[in-house]
Amino acid sequence: MYLATLELECTIYTTPYTTKQLSFILVIRSPSKAISSYPSKLVVYQSMASEPGILTNWPWKPLGSFKYIILAPWITESIYSIIVGDEKGWDVFNLTILPLMLWRMLHSQLWISLSRYQTAKGTNRIVDKGIEFDQVDRERNWDDQILFNAIIFYLGNKYFPGGSHIPIWRTDGVIITMLLHAGPVEFLYYWFHRALHHHNLYSRYHSHHHSSIVTEPITSVIHPFAEHIVYFALFAIPVSTVVFTGTGSIIDIAGYVTYIDLMNNMGHCNFELIPNWVFSIFPPLYLKISNYVIEYKFKYELGPKKMDKSLDTLYEISLQRKEETPNVVHLMHLTTPESIYHLRVGFAYLASKPYSSAWYLWLLWPVTLWFMMLTRIYRRTFVVERNRFRQLRLQTWAIPNFREQYHLKWQKESINNMIEEAVLEAEEKGTSVLSLGLMNQGKELNRYGEVYVKKHPQLKVKLVDGSSLAVAVLLNSIPKGTTQVLLRGNLTKVAFAVAFSLCQKGIQVTVLREDEYEKLDKSLGTKSEGKLVISKSYSSCKVWLVGDDLTEEEQRKANKGTLFIPFSQFPLKNLRKDCFYHTTPAMQTPKALENVDSCENWLPRRVMSVWRIAGILHALEGWEEHECGYTISNIDKVWEACLKHGFQPLTVPTQSKS
Repeated sequence: MYLATLELECTIYTTPYTTKQLSFILVIRSPSKAISSYPSKLVVYQSMASEPGILTNWPWKPLGSFKYIILAPWITESIYSIIVGDEKGWDVFNLTILPLMLWRMLHSQLWISLSRYQTAKGTNRIVDKGIEFDQVDRERNWDDQILFNAIIFYLGNKYFPGGSHIPIWRTDGVIITMLLHAGPVEFLYYWFHRALHHHNLYSRYHSHHHSSIVTEPITSVIHPFAEHIVYFALFAIPVSTVVFTGTGSIIDIAGYVTYIDLMNNMGHCNFELIPNWVFSIFPPLYLKISNYVIEYKFKYELGPKKMDKSLDTLYEISLQRKEETPNVVHLMHLTTPESIYHLRVGFAYLASKPYSSAWYLWLLWPVTLWFMMLTRIYRRTFVVERNRFRQLRLQTWAIPNFREQYHLKWQKESINNMIEEAVLEAEEKGTSVLSLGLMNQGKELNRYGEVYVKKHPQLKVKLVDGSSLAVAVLLNSIPKGTTQVLLRGNLTKVAFAVAFSLCQKGIQVTVLREDEYEKLDKSLGTKSEGKLVISKSYSSCKVWLVGDDLTEEEQRKANKGTLFIPFSQFPLKNLRKDCFYHTTPAMQTPKALENVDSCENWLPRRVMSVWRIAGILHALEGWEEHECGYTISNIDKVWEACLKHGFQPLTVPTQSKS
C-alpha cells in the first residue's frame, strides 16, 4: 500500500443557493503509486440516501398506480352506511375523510401549477437552477402521504376513543389545537429535524428529501415512509388531544391539516410570496417563508448569537427579482382539451412523458370543460416553461386555443390577433427571436407568419417558422440509397421544399393524386429534373413522406415494412404493427439545455421539435433575416449549424408496437 497526498479544491452545495469553496489536503491510501487519475477538483451535491434505512419504501409501492385500491374497504363501508343508515345516524366525520383527501390533492396541485408558472416567468424566483426528469420521477408519488393520512383517519375514526361522530365546530378545540402546535409540536419538530441532519439519519433517510436542490411545493412531502410516520405522530398531537378530550371538530381537523399543507407548499415553492408590508404590520412575529426555511422567529439577541442576515438578504433579492426577459420565445398552442394536463404547469408527471390520451382524464371532464370556457374568456398568451441553453434564456408561451380551432374560418381573425399580440409583446420585451412553432398552420392562416412582418416592417424580433431545419431533418431521415419516395398529404411549405430537394438529388418523388401533382409541377417546373411522377400504385415505394390528411385506408395499402416519415407537426394515428414510423421532425437536445423536465407533446424525453430548435439556432448564429412566408434558408448551412451546437439526429425508428 502507498500513501499519497493531493491538494483538492472542493465545491460543496450547502443549500440550493449557497456554496462553499474549500481547499484541503487529502491523504489517499492506494495499492499503486499511480494517482494521476484522482481528480483535482470535486463538486459535492446533497444526494439520495446512500444507505437506505428500514421502512424507506412505502408499503403499497408494488401496487403502483393501483395503490388507491387499499382505500376501497373504508370507502365502501362509508357508502353502505349512507344507503342503509338513518340520516340522523350518519357519521359526518367518516364521510368527510374522502373529500378532505381530494381537497388536499387539489390544494397541492394548485400550488404546483402556481409555482411552475411563477418560476417560469422569473418573478420573485429564489433559485435560478432548473429541475430535471430525475427529480420529477423521484417526486411522482407525492400523494403517498395523503393516502397514508387517509388510512390513519379511517382507523382513528373507527377505533380511537371519541373518533366518531365529531361535531362540525367547537371553538375551544381550535384554541387548543393552535396552542399545542405553537408549543410542543414546533419544539419537537425542530429537534427531530435537527436529528435528521445527523450523518447517520441523514444518509439513511433525510438525504432523499434534500436530493432536490431546486424545490417545488411537493418536495416538502418527499420523505421515506419512516419519516412520515414520525411526522404524522408529531402533527397528530393536537388532533388526538382534542378528539380524546371531546373538544375536536371537523373544521378544526380539516383546517389544521390544510394549514400544514399550506406551510409546506409555500415553503418549498421556489418564489417569495409574502411581501414586506406583512412583517411591518406584525413586527413582534417575524414570519420568514423561503426555500428550505419555514420558521417563526421572535427578533431577539442572546449574547453573541444573532439572526442569520443571509436569509434577509436572500428574501430581499427574491422580492425584487423582476420578470425574466427571454432571448428566444417559442410560441405554441394546445392540441386537445385534455392536453392542458400535459403542460408543464399541469400535472408534472404527465408532462414528463410523451403525450397520450388516458382514460382517467375523462373523470376530470368538469375541470376540462371549465378550462375550455376560460380559454374563451382569457385571450392572451401565458408562460408555460423556461429553459436555458448556454447564454440564451428561453421561454415557451402558449396561446389558449386548440388544434381544431385553426380549421375554422370564423376563428382565423381571432387567432391571428392573438399571435400578433404575442409578436408585439416579444418585441416590447426585447426578445431576439420568436419561433412560430405550432402557429405555423399554413398559408390560409397567416402565410407562414409573413402577414406580421409586412404589417410591422420595423420588427426587431426575428420571426422563424422552422421550415428550413424541418427540410434538413427530413432529408437526413431518408435512408441512404433510397431512389424513390412517395409524397402524400397536405402540401405545405415544407412538402414543396422537400420535393424540390429530393428531385435535385436525383431521387424520384411519386405522388398519387392529380391535384397534388399539378401543384408540385407548377411550383417546381423544370427544376424537378423529370423526377416528379404520378402513379396509381401504392406498392412501388418503401419510404413514404406523409402529411396531415393521410387516410387510414391509404396507410393500409402500403407494403409491409414501409417506413413512414411525417413532414407535418402532428404524428400519424392508428399505426400498423408491420411498418416503421419516424417521429415528427425533431432532434435530440444537447446536455447544455437546462431545466428540461417535460416532454414536448408526443416526443420522447429531451427530444425537441425542429420548429422549436430553429429559433434557438437563429439566436445562436445571430442570423438577421426573418424565416417566414415562403422563404427557405440554405438547408446545408442550417443543418451544419444544428450539428455544431450539439443537436443530434434521432436513431432509426423501430417497428410499431401499437
